[in-house]
Amino acid sequence: MESTKASTQTKNQLWAKKSISKLMEETAAEPNSLDPISQEGTLKRTLSSTNLIALGIGAIIGAGLFVRTAAAAGGHAGPGVTISFAIAAFACALAGLCYAEFASMIPIAGSAYTYSYTTMGEFIAWIIGWDLVLEYALGAATVSIGWSQYLNALFYDFFKFHIPYQWCHSPFQISDGLGMYAGEAGVHGIINLPAVFILLMLSMLLIRGTQESATFNNIIVIVKVSIVLLIIALAWKFINPANHVPYLIPADAGTATLSTGQIHNYADPLNHGWLGVLRGAGIVFFAFIGFDAVSTAAQEAKNPQKDMPVGILVSLAICTFLYILFSHVLTGLAPYKEFMGHGGEASVVYAITHYMPGYEWLASMVTVAILAGFSSVILVMLLGQTRVFYTMSKDGLVPAIFSKLHPKYKTPYRSQWVFFVFVSIFAAFIPDSVVGDMTSIGTLFAFVLVCLGIMILRKTDPNLVRPFKTPFYLIVCPLGALICLAMILSLGWENWTRLIVWMGIGLLIYFVYGRYHSKLRAK
Repeated sequence: MESTKASTQTKNQLWAKKSISKLMEETAAEPNSLDPISQEGTLKRTLSSTNLIALGIGAIIGAGLFVRTAAAAGGHAGPGVTISFAIAAFACALAGLCYAEFASMIPIAGSAYTYSYTTMGEFIAWIIGWDLVLEYALGAATVSIGWSQYLNALFYDFFKFHIPYQWCHSPFQISDGLGMYAGEAGVHGIINLPAVFILLMLSMLLIRGTQESATFNNIIVIVKVSIVLLIIALAWKFINPANHVPYLIPADAGTATLSTGQIHNYADPLNHGWLGVLRGAGIVFFAFIGFDAVSTAAQEAKNPQKDMPVGILVSLAICTFLYILFSHVLTGLAPYKEFMGHGGEASVVYAITHYMPGYEWLASMVTVAILAGFSSVILVMLLGQTRVFYTMSKDGLVPAIFSKLHPKYKTPYRSQWVFFVFVSIFAAFIPDSVVGDMTSIGTLFAFVLVCLGIMILRKTDPNLVRPFKTPFYLIVCPLGALICLAMILSLGWENWTRLIVWMGIGLLIYFVYGRYHSKLRAK
Protein backbone atom coordinates (compact mmCIF):
# COMPACT_ATOMS: atom_id res chain seq x y z
CA MET A 1 0.00 0.00 0.00
CA GLU A 2 2.84 2.41 0.86
CA SER A 3 4.48 1.48 -2.41
CA THR A 4 1.30 2.34 -4.31
CA LYS A 5 1.02 5.66 -2.49
CA ALA A 6 4.61 6.55 -3.24
CA SER A 7 4.09 5.65 -6.87
CA THR A 8 1.00 7.86 -7.06
CA GLN A 9 2.91 10.77 -5.55
CA THR A 10 5.72 10.29 -8.04
CA LYS A 11 3.24 10.45 -10.89
CA ASN A 12 1.42 13.51 -9.64
CA GLN A 13 4.19 15.62 -8.19
CA LEU A 14 6.30 18.04 -10.20
CA TRP A 15 8.96 17.70 -7.51
CA ALA A 16 9.66 13.99 -7.88
CA LYS A 17 13.37 13.42 -7.22
CA LYS A 18 15.70 10.88 -8.76
CA SER A 19 17.71 9.21 -6.02
CA ILE A 20 21.48 9.16 -6.31
CA SER A 21 21.43 5.38 -5.82
CA LYS A 22 19.14 5.10 -8.83
CA LEU A 23 21.43 7.28 -10.90
CA MET A 24 24.40 5.12 -10.00
CA GLU A 25 22.50 1.93 -10.85
CA GLU A 26 21.88 3.24 -14.35
CA THR A 27 25.61 3.65 -14.93
CA ALA A 28 26.73 0.60 -12.94
CA ALA A 29 27.48 -1.43 -16.06
CA GLU A 30 31.11 -1.75 -17.08
CA PRO A 31 32.40 1.17 -19.12
CA ASN A 32 31.68 0.89 -22.84
CA SER A 33 29.19 -1.95 -22.25
CA LEU A 34 25.45 -2.05 -22.88
CA ASP A 35 23.26 0.44 -21.07
CA PRO A 36 21.31 -1.56 -18.45
CA ILE A 37 18.05 0.11 -19.49
CA SER A 38 18.19 0.56 -23.24
CA GLN A 39 20.68 -2.22 -24.00
CA GLU A 40 22.02 0.12 -26.64
CA GLY A 41 25.52 0.95 -25.48
CA THR A 42 26.92 3.62 -23.16
CA LEU A 43 29.25 6.57 -23.57
CA LYS A 44 32.92 5.54 -23.57
CA ARG A 45 35.11 6.32 -20.52
CA THR A 46 38.20 7.65 -22.29
CA LEU A 47 39.10 10.95 -20.55
CA SER A 48 41.95 11.35 -18.01
CA SER A 49 42.39 14.20 -15.50
CA THR A 50 44.78 15.86 -17.96
CA ASN A 51 42.13 15.63 -20.68
CA LEU A 52 39.58 17.18 -18.31
CA ILE A 53 41.85 20.08 -17.34
CA ALA A 54 42.55 20.70 -21.03
CA LEU A 55 38.83 20.42 -21.72
CA GLY A 56 38.16 23.15 -19.16
CA ILE A 57 40.94 25.44 -20.42
CA GLY A 58 39.85 24.73 -23.98
CA ALA A 59 36.36 26.02 -23.21
CA ILE A 60 37.34 28.87 -20.90
CA ILE A 61 40.02 30.64 -22.96
CA GLY A 62 38.32 31.87 -26.09
CA ALA A 63 35.68 34.42 -26.96
CA GLY A 64 35.42 35.57 -23.37
CA LEU A 65 39.06 36.65 -23.41
CA PHE A 66 39.50 37.81 -26.98
CA VAL A 67 36.06 39.35 -27.64
CA ARG A 68 34.08 39.90 -24.43
CA THR A 69 36.99 41.57 -22.60
CA ALA A 70 36.91 44.48 -25.04
CA ALA A 71 33.09 44.64 -24.93
CA ALA A 72 33.07 44.86 -21.13
CA ALA A 73 35.95 47.36 -20.97
CA GLY A 74 34.67 49.59 -23.76
CA GLY A 75 31.04 49.54 -22.73
CA HIS A 76 31.04 49.55 -18.95
CA ALA A 77 34.14 48.86 -16.87
CA GLY A 78 37.03 50.60 -18.66
CA PRO A 79 40.41 49.62 -17.18
CA GLY A 80 38.42 48.33 -14.19
CA VAL A 81 37.59 45.27 -16.28
CA THR A 82 40.36 43.53 -14.34
CA ILE A 83 38.19 43.99 -11.22
CA SER A 84 35.24 42.66 -13.24
CA PHE A 85 37.25 39.52 -13.98
CA ALA A 86 38.15 39.16 -10.31
CA ILE A 87 34.48 39.40 -9.27
CA ALA A 88 33.40 36.91 -11.92
CA ALA A 89 36.26 34.57 -10.99
CA PHE A 90 35.33 34.69 -7.30
CA ALA A 91 31.73 33.78 -8.12
CA CYS A 92 32.97 30.98 -10.36
CA ALA A 93 35.31 29.69 -7.66
CA LEU A 94 32.40 29.43 -5.22
CA ALA A 95 30.21 27.71 -7.82
CA GLY A 96 33.18 25.59 -8.92
CA LEU A 97 33.58 24.13 -5.43
CA CYS A 98 29.89 23.15 -5.52
CA TYR A 99 30.24 21.66 -9.00
CA ALA A 100 33.28 19.69 -7.85
CA GLU A 101 31.33 18.12 -4.97
CA PHE A 102 28.42 17.19 -7.21
CA ALA A 103 30.65 15.86 -10.01
CA SER A 104 32.64 13.65 -7.64
CA MET A 105 29.57 11.96 -6.11
CA ILE A 106 27.34 11.95 -9.23
CA PRO A 107 29.78 11.14 -12.06
CA ILE A 108 27.10 11.16 -14.74
CA ALA A 109 26.59 13.21 -17.89
CA GLY A 110 24.12 16.05 -17.51
CA SER A 111 25.91 18.57 -15.28
CA ALA A 112 23.58 20.93 -13.36
CA TYR A 113 20.51 19.21 -14.82
CA THR A 114 21.40 15.91 -13.15
CA TYR A 115 22.35 17.61 -9.89
CA SER A 116 19.03 19.47 -9.76
CA TYR A 117 17.10 16.25 -10.43
CA THR A 118 18.52 14.68 -7.25
CA THR A 119 18.08 17.72 -4.99
CA MET A 120 15.15 19.84 -6.17
CA GLY A 121 13.07 17.50 -8.29
CA GLU A 122 12.07 16.99 -11.90
CA PHE A 123 10.43 20.37 -12.54
CA ILE A 124 13.52 22.34 -11.45
CA ALA A 125 15.71 19.85 -13.32
CA TRP A 126 13.76 20.56 -16.50
CA ILE A 127 14.14 24.31 -15.99
CA ILE A 128 17.89 24.02 -15.52
CA GLY A 129 18.26 21.57 -18.42
CA TRP A 130 16.42 23.98 -20.69
CA ASP A 131 18.45 26.86 -19.26
CA LEU A 132 21.70 25.04 -20.12
CA VAL A 133 20.77 25.39 -23.80
CA LEU A 134 21.39 29.11 -23.27
CA GLU A 135 24.80 28.34 -21.81
CA TYR A 136 26.16 25.73 -24.18
CA ALA A 137 24.28 26.07 -27.47
CA LEU A 138 24.23 29.87 -27.48
CA GLY A 139 27.76 29.89 -26.08
CA ALA A 140 28.87 27.95 -29.15
CA ALA A 141 26.97 30.42 -31.35
CA THR A 142 28.69 33.40 -29.70
CA VAL A 143 32.16 31.95 -30.15
CA SER A 144 31.51 30.94 -33.76
CA ILE A 145 30.61 34.59 -34.49
CA GLY A 146 33.93 35.64 -32.92
CA TRP A 147 35.66 32.98 -35.05
CA SER A 148 34.12 34.58 -38.13
CA GLN A 149 35.43 38.03 -37.15
CA TYR A 150 38.98 36.81 -36.69
CA LEU A 151 38.91 34.74 -39.91
CA ASN A 152 38.10 37.96 -41.74
CA ALA A 153 40.98 39.72 -39.95
CA LEU A 154 43.33 36.92 -41.03
CA PHE A 155 42.27 37.18 -44.67
CA TYR A 156 42.74 40.94 -44.57
CA ASP A 157 46.16 40.82 -42.88
CA PHE A 158 47.64 38.15 -45.15
CA PHE A 159 45.85 38.65 -48.45
CA LYS A 160 44.29 42.14 -48.24
CA PHE A 161 41.00 40.42 -48.94
CA HIS A 162 37.90 40.28 -46.79
CA ILE A 163 34.64 38.40 -46.91
CA PRO A 164 31.88 40.78 -48.06
CA TYR A 165 30.16 42.34 -45.06
CA GLN A 166 26.76 40.94 -45.91
CA TRP A 167 28.03 37.33 -45.88
CA CYS A 168 29.73 37.42 -42.48
CA HIS A 169 27.31 39.50 -40.39
CA SER A 170 23.75 39.20 -39.16
CA PRO A 171 20.82 41.11 -40.70
CA PHE A 172 20.78 43.28 -37.56
CA GLN A 173 24.26 44.69 -38.20
CA ILE A 174 25.29 47.62 -40.44
CA SER A 175 28.83 48.38 -41.62
CA ASP A 176 30.41 51.57 -40.24
CA GLY A 177 32.64 51.88 -43.31
CA LEU A 178 35.84 51.80 -41.24
CA GLY A 179 38.91 49.55 -41.36
CA MET A 180 38.67 46.69 -43.82
CA TYR A 181 35.16 47.83 -44.74
CA ALA A 182 36.21 51.29 -45.93
CA GLY A 183 33.78 52.45 -48.58
CA GLU A 184 31.08 50.00 -47.46
CA ALA A 185 29.30 52.22 -44.95
CA GLY A 186 25.61 51.41 -44.57
CA VAL A 187 25.85 47.85 -45.95
CA HIS A 188 23.51 45.48 -44.11
CA GLY A 189 24.51 41.96 -43.08
CA ILE A 190 22.56 39.00 -44.47
CA ILE A 191 24.03 35.81 -43.00
CA ASN A 192 27.22 34.83 -41.15
CA LEU A 193 28.46 31.98 -43.34
CA PRO A 194 31.93 31.46 -41.75
CA ALA A 195 30.26 30.90 -38.35
CA VAL A 196 28.05 28.19 -39.84
CA PHE A 197 31.08 26.59 -41.52
CA ILE A 198 33.09 26.15 -38.32
CA LEU A 199 30.04 24.75 -36.52
CA LEU A 200 29.64 22.15 -39.26
CA MET A 201 33.30 21.07 -39.15
CA LEU A 202 33.36 20.65 -35.37
CA SER A 203 30.00 18.88 -35.25
CA MET A 204 31.41 16.30 -37.67
CA LEU A 205 34.52 15.89 -35.48
CA LEU A 206 32.39 15.33 -32.37
CA ILE A 207 30.37 12.67 -34.15
CA ARG A 208 33.64 10.90 -34.94
CA GLY A 209 34.44 10.40 -31.22
CA THR A 210 35.14 12.00 -27.82
CA GLN A 211 38.75 10.81 -27.56
CA GLU A 212 39.60 12.13 -31.02
CA SER A 213 37.98 15.43 -30.09
CA ALA A 214 39.93 15.55 -26.80
CA THR A 215 43.25 14.99 -28.60
CA PHE A 216 42.47 17.84 -30.98
CA ASN A 217 41.52 20.02 -28.02
CA ASN A 218 44.74 19.23 -26.10
CA ILE A 219 46.87 20.40 -29.03
CA ILE A 220 44.88 23.61 -29.44
CA VAL A 221 45.07 24.37 -25.70
CA ILE A 222 48.88 24.25 -25.76
CA VAL A 223 48.94 26.61 -28.74
CA LYS A 224 46.54 29.22 -27.41
CA VAL A 225 47.91 29.33 -23.85
CA SER A 226 51.36 29.88 -25.37
CA ILE A 227 50.02 32.76 -27.46
CA VAL A 228 48.28 34.38 -24.49
CA LEU A 229 51.54 34.24 -22.51
CA LEU A 230 53.43 35.66 -25.51
CA ILE A 231 51.03 38.61 -25.82
CA ILE A 232 51.30 39.38 -22.11
CA ALA A 233 55.11 39.23 -22.20
CA LEU A 234 55.63 41.31 -25.35
CA ALA A 235 52.86 43.87 -24.83
CA TRP A 236 53.73 44.69 -21.24
CA LYS A 237 56.33 47.30 -22.23
CA PHE A 238 53.80 49.06 -24.51
CA ILE A 239 51.31 49.69 -21.73
CA ASN A 240 50.46 53.38 -21.50
CA PRO A 241 49.78 54.19 -17.82
CA ALA A 242 47.49 57.04 -18.91
CA ASN A 243 45.05 54.46 -20.28
CA HIS A 244 44.56 53.15 -16.76
CA VAL A 245 43.69 56.59 -15.33
CA PRO A 246 41.04 56.85 -14.07
CA TYR A 247 40.71 53.15 -13.34
CA LEU A 248 36.90 53.35 -13.16
CA ILE A 249 34.95 55.13 -15.90
CA PRO A 250 33.79 58.54 -14.58
CA ALA A 251 30.16 59.65 -14.97
CA ASP A 252 31.22 62.54 -17.25
CA ALA A 253 33.16 60.34 -19.69
CA GLY A 254 30.92 61.42 -22.57
CA THR A 255 29.89 59.13 -25.40
CA ALA A 256 31.27 56.68 -27.98
CA THR A 257 30.01 55.87 -31.48
CA LEU A 258 29.33 52.18 -32.05
CA SER A 259 29.95 50.28 -35.28
CA THR A 260 26.18 50.37 -35.87
CA GLY A 261 26.21 54.16 -35.78
CA GLN A 262 24.47 54.28 -32.40
CA ILE A 263 25.76 56.45 -29.56
CA HIS A 264 26.93 54.76 -26.35
CA ASN A 265 26.29 56.99 -23.32
CA TYR A 266 28.72 56.64 -20.41
CA ALA A 267 26.51 58.85 -18.22
CA ASP A 268 24.22 55.86 -17.72
CA PRO A 269 24.97 54.51 -14.19
CA LEU A 270 25.42 50.99 -15.62
CA ASN A 271 28.18 52.34 -17.87
CA HIS A 272 30.51 53.88 -15.32
CA GLY A 273 31.90 53.49 -11.80
CA TRP A 274 31.31 50.43 -9.64
CA LEU A 275 27.98 49.64 -11.28
CA GLY A 276 29.85 49.59 -14.59
CA VAL A 277 32.38 47.17 -13.12
CA LEU A 278 29.57 44.91 -11.89
CA ARG A 279 27.90 45.05 -15.31
CA GLY A 280 31.29 44.23 -16.79
CA ALA A 281 31.53 41.23 -14.47
CA GLY A 282 28.22 39.97 -15.82
CA ILE A 283 29.56 40.31 -19.36
CA VAL A 284 33.00 38.75 -18.85
CA PHE A 285 31.37 36.00 -16.82
CA PHE A 286 30.88 34.44 -20.25
CA ALA A 287 34.64 33.92 -20.24
CA PHE A 288 34.42 31.39 -17.41
CA ILE A 289 31.63 29.12 -18.56
CA GLY A 290 33.98 26.43 -19.76
CA PHE A 291 34.86 25.06 -16.32
CA ASP A 292 31.37 23.68 -15.70
CA ALA A 293 31.34 22.11 -19.15
CA VAL A 294 33.89 19.69 -17.68
CA SER A 295 31.11 18.25 -15.52
CA THR A 296 29.07 17.30 -18.60
CA ALA A 297 31.81 14.81 -19.52
CA ALA A 298 31.66 12.99 -16.15
CA GLN A 299 30.27 9.82 -17.75
CA GLU A 300 33.25 9.73 -20.12
CA ALA A 301 35.94 10.21 -17.42
CA LYS A 302 38.12 7.23 -16.48
CA ASN A 303 38.15 8.01 -12.74
CA PRO A 304 35.42 10.65 -12.24
CA GLN A 305 35.44 10.71 -8.41
CA LYS A 306 39.06 11.85 -8.41
CA ASP A 307 39.48 13.54 -11.77
CA MET A 308 36.34 15.71 -11.99
CA PRO A 309 37.22 18.07 -9.07
CA VAL A 310 40.78 18.36 -10.41
CA GLY A 311 39.58 19.16 -13.92
CA ILE A 312 37.09 21.78 -12.75
CA LEU A 313 39.16 23.63 -10.14
CA VAL A 314 42.61 23.52 -11.79
CA SER A 315 41.33 24.75 -15.17
CA LEU A 316 39.47 27.58 -13.42
CA ALA A 317 42.55 28.65 -11.41
CA ILE A 318 44.87 28.69 -14.44
CA CYS A 319 42.47 30.72 -16.56
CA THR A 320 41.67 33.28 -13.86
CA PHE A 321 45.37 34.11 -13.52
CA LEU A 322 45.77 34.53 -17.29
CA TYR A 323 42.56 36.58 -17.63
CA ILE A 324 43.50 39.25 -15.11
CA LEU A 325 46.95 39.71 -16.62
CA PHE A 326 45.61 39.79 -20.17
CA SER A 327 42.84 42.32 -19.45
CA HIS A 328 45.35 44.58 -17.69
CA VAL A 329 47.59 44.52 -20.77
CA LEU A 330 44.79 45.02 -23.30
CA THR A 331 43.28 48.07 -21.56
CA GLY A 332 46.79 49.47 -21.11
CA LEU A 333 47.53 49.23 -24.83
CA ALA A 334 44.45 51.07 -26.16
CA PRO A 335 42.00 53.62 -24.69
CA TYR A 336 38.85 51.81 -23.60
CA LYS A 337 36.52 53.89 -25.82
CA GLU A 338 38.16 52.52 -28.93
CA PHE A 339 36.84 49.07 -28.09
CA MET A 340 33.31 50.37 -28.66
CA GLY A 341 34.07 51.79 -32.11
CA HIS A 342 36.36 50.67 -34.92
CA GLY A 343 38.36 48.50 -32.56
CA GLY A 344 35.29 46.50 -31.58
CA GLU A 345 35.76 43.59 -33.96
CA ALA A 346 38.95 41.53 -33.59
CA SER A 347 39.92 43.88 -30.74
CA VAL A 348 43.16 42.13 -29.77
CA VAL A 349 44.50 42.31 -33.32
CA TYR A 350 43.42 45.97 -33.48
CA ALA A 351 45.30 46.83 -30.27
CA ILE A 352 48.48 45.06 -31.38
CA THR A 353 48.42 46.57 -34.88
CA HIS A 354 47.83 50.15 -33.71
CA TYR A 355 49.75 50.29 -30.45
CA MET A 356 52.65 47.82 -30.78
CA PRO A 357 54.79 49.15 -33.68
CA GLY A 358 57.08 46.53 -35.15
CA TYR A 359 54.95 43.65 -33.92
CA GLU A 360 52.53 43.35 -36.82
CA TRP A 361 53.74 39.76 -37.22
CA LEU A 362 52.39 39.05 -33.74
CA ALA A 363 48.93 40.22 -34.82
CA SER A 364 48.93 37.65 -37.63
CA MET A 365 50.15 34.89 -35.30
CA VAL A 366 47.55 35.85 -32.73
CA THR A 367 44.80 35.66 -35.33
CA VAL A 368 45.77 32.11 -36.28
CA ALA A 369 45.99 31.06 -32.61
CA ILE A 370 42.67 32.71 -31.79
CA LEU A 371 40.94 30.90 -34.65
CA ALA A 372 42.29 27.61 -33.34
CA GLY A 373 41.42 28.56 -29.77
CA PHE A 374 37.87 29.50 -30.64
CA SER A 375 37.52 26.14 -32.34
CA SER A 376 38.27 24.29 -29.11
CA VAL A 377 35.74 26.42 -27.22
CA ILE A 378 33.00 25.65 -29.73
CA LEU A 379 33.97 21.98 -29.56
CA VAL A 380 33.51 21.80 -25.78
CA MET A 381 30.25 23.80 -25.85
CA LEU A 382 28.73 21.52 -28.49
CA LEU A 383 29.90 18.44 -26.56
CA GLY A 384 28.41 19.79 -23.32
CA GLN A 385 25.05 20.56 -24.91
CA THR A 386 24.56 17.13 -26.46
CA ARG A 387 25.56 15.40 -23.21
CA VAL A 388 22.96 17.33 -21.23
CA PHE A 389 20.23 16.40 -23.68
CA TYR A 390 21.55 12.82 -23.81
CA THR A 391 20.77 12.54 -20.09
CA MET A 392 17.43 14.33 -20.39
CA SER A 393 16.47 11.95 -23.20
CA LYS A 394 17.38 8.95 -21.07
CA ASP A 395 14.99 10.33 -18.45
CA GLY A 396 12.25 10.67 -21.07
CA LEU A 397 11.97 14.46 -20.80
CA VAL A 398 13.03 15.05 -24.41
CA PRO A 399 12.61 12.72 -27.44
CA ALA A 400 14.75 9.58 -27.85
CA ILE A 401 16.59 11.09 -30.82
CA PHE A 402 18.83 12.95 -28.38
CA SER A 403 20.17 9.73 -26.79
CA LYS A 404 20.52 7.68 -29.97
CA LEU A 405 24.18 6.64 -30.20
CA HIS A 406 26.19 6.06 -33.34
CA PRO A 407 26.59 2.28 -33.86
CA LYS A 408 30.37 2.61 -34.32
CA TYR A 409 31.53 5.78 -32.54
CA LYS A 410 29.13 5.61 -29.53
CA THR A 411 28.42 9.35 -29.74
CA PRO A 412 24.94 10.98 -29.79
CA TYR A 413 25.24 11.76 -33.49
CA ARG A 414 21.61 12.63 -34.21
CA SER A 415 21.57 15.08 -31.33
CA GLN A 416 24.77 16.59 -32.70
CA TRP A 417 23.09 17.25 -36.04
CA VAL A 418 19.99 18.74 -34.39
CA PHE A 419 22.08 21.17 -32.37
CA PHE A 420 24.23 22.03 -35.37
CA VAL A 421 21.09 23.32 -37.09
CA PHE A 422 19.82 25.07 -33.94
CA VAL A 423 23.12 26.78 -33.09
CA SER A 424 23.70 27.74 -36.72
CA ILE A 425 20.45 29.71 -36.83
CA PHE A 426 21.64 31.93 -33.95
CA ALA A 427 25.20 32.20 -35.26
CA ALA A 428 24.04 33.11 -38.75
CA PHE A 429 21.36 35.66 -37.96
CA ILE A 430 21.88 37.17 -34.44
CA PRO A 431 24.68 39.60 -33.35
CA ASP A 432 27.23 38.28 -30.86
CA SER A 433 26.36 40.93 -28.23
CA VAL A 434 22.79 39.60 -27.95
CA VAL A 435 23.75 35.92 -27.98
CA GLY A 436 26.64 36.45 -25.55
CA ASP A 437 24.51 38.17 -22.91
CA MET A 438 21.86 35.44 -23.17
CA THR A 439 24.62 32.90 -22.57
CA SER A 440 25.84 34.74 -19.46
CA ILE A 441 22.41 35.02 -17.85
CA GLY A 442 21.69 31.33 -18.52
CA THR A 443 25.00 30.29 -16.98
CA LEU A 444 24.54 32.44 -13.89
CA PHE A 445 21.08 30.99 -13.33
CA ALA A 446 22.52 27.46 -13.51
CA PHE A 447 25.22 28.37 -10.98
CA VAL A 448 22.64 29.70 -8.52
CA LEU A 449 20.79 26.38 -8.57
CA VAL A 450 23.98 24.33 -8.20
CA CYS A 451 25.02 26.35 -5.13
CA LEU A 452 21.58 25.91 -3.57
CA GLY A 453 21.59 22.21 -4.49
CA ILE A 454 24.65 21.48 -2.36
CA MET A 455 23.00 23.13 0.66
CA ILE A 456 19.84 21.09 0.16
CA LEU A 457 21.68 17.78 -0.28
CA ARG A 458 23.85 18.35 2.80
CA LYS A 459 20.63 18.60 4.85
CA THR A 460 18.56 15.90 3.14
CA ASP A 461 21.33 13.29 2.77
CA PRO A 462 24.19 14.14 5.15
CA ASN A 463 25.59 10.58 5.16
CA LEU A 464 26.10 10.38 1.42
CA VAL A 465 29.65 9.44 0.38
CA ARG A 466 31.35 12.60 -0.91
CA PRO A 467 34.83 12.05 -2.44
CA PHE A 468 35.16 15.85 -2.52
CA LYS A 469 33.48 18.20 -0.05
CA THR A 470 32.80 21.90 -0.57
CA PRO A 471 34.66 23.61 2.32
CA PHE A 472 32.65 25.93 4.59
CA TYR A 473 29.53 25.15 2.57
CA LEU A 474 27.27 27.26 4.80
CA ILE A 475 29.29 30.29 3.65
CA VAL A 476 30.39 29.23 0.15
CA CYS A 477 26.99 28.11 -1.15
CA PRO A 478 24.78 31.09 -0.21
CA LEU A 479 27.55 33.58 -1.05
CA GLY A 480 28.04 31.99 -4.49
CA ALA A 481 24.29 32.13 -5.15
CA LEU A 482 24.03 35.78 -4.04
CA ILE A 483 26.96 37.00 -6.16
CA CYS A 484 25.60 35.20 -9.22
CA LEU A 485 22.16 36.75 -8.59
CA ALA A 486 23.76 40.20 -8.34
CA MET A 487 25.45 39.73 -11.72
CA ILE A 488 22.15 38.53 -13.22
CA LEU A 489 20.47 41.73 -12.00
CA SER A 490 23.25 43.81 -13.57
CA LEU A 491 22.64 42.41 -17.06
CA GLY A 492 19.62 44.63 -17.71
CA TRP A 493 15.93 44.19 -18.42
CA GLU A 494 16.48 43.20 -22.07
CA ASN A 495 18.27 40.02 -21.01
CA TRP A 496 15.71 39.34 -18.29
CA THR A 497 13.00 39.59 -20.93
CA ARG A 498 14.81 37.15 -23.20
CA LEU A 499 15.32 34.73 -20.30
CA ILE A 500 11.62 34.88 -19.36
CA VAL A 501 10.54 34.27 -22.97
CA TRP A 502 13.01 31.39 -23.30
CA MET A 503 11.82 29.81 -20.07
CA GLY A 504 8.21 30.23 -21.17
CA ILE A 505 8.95 28.19 -24.30
CA GLY A 506 10.67 25.56 -22.17
CA LEU A 507 7.75 25.26 -19.75
CA LEU A 508 5.36 24.82 -22.67
CA ILE A 509 7.47 21.93 -24.00
CA TYR A 510 7.66 20.34 -20.54
CA PHE A 511 3.92 20.42 -19.89
CA VAL A 512 3.06 19.30 -23.43
CA TYR A 513 5.73 16.56 -23.74
CA GLY A 514 8.17 16.10 -20.86
CA ARG A 515 5.83 15.43 -17.95
CA TYR A 516 3.92 12.79 -19.91
CA HIS A 517 7.04 10.91 -21.02
CA SER A 518 9.05 11.12 -17.79
CA LYS A 519 10.35 7.67 -16.91
CA LEU A 520 10.55 8.55 -13.21
CA ARG A 521 6.94 9.74 -13.03
CA ALA A 522 5.75 6.67 -14.97
CA LYS A 523 6.92 4.31 -12.22
